[in-house]
Amino acid sequence: MRVNRASVAIGGRAVSAIDRGLLVLLGVEVDDEPADGDYLVSKIAGLRIFPDDDDKMNRDIAEAGGEILIVSQFTLLGDCRKGKRPSFIRAARPTAGLESFERCCQGLRQLGLTVRTGEFGADMQVESINDGPVTLLLDSRRVF
Repeated sequence: MRVNRASVAIGGRAVSAIDRGLLVLLGVEVDDEPADGDYLVSKIAGLRIFPDDDDKMNRDIAEAGGEILIVSQFTLLGDCRKGKRPSFIRAARPTAGLESFERCCQGLRQLGLTVRTGEFGADMQVESINDGPVTLLLDSRRVF
């Protein structure tokens, strides 16, 4: 989501914060491969969702001078179609999830972007002030 600012705290202790930029909530699926992460890196870096001088969404994160805060969030994979308790069977196991999370962060950093993170696997409190709001769903395998 495009944000004016966002932050992560753990147990009341500030861990990361950004001003204008993107808050990325990243869920990793059990059968995700490196190509899925590479797709997301390319999409995140290239999304033209920041305003230009005419206030049209025409600039990417680098052109806007924004930062990225990435937070791992396996609950995005929660399947709520049956019963009242979400099933997380499609969420990647911690080792694979961490690997994919780190790969995405590194890929964005290699593009020269400023990337901050939460703490993988921690109980985090995430706060954001959305800009717009502009919130988009990206998935490397689905067509919406």
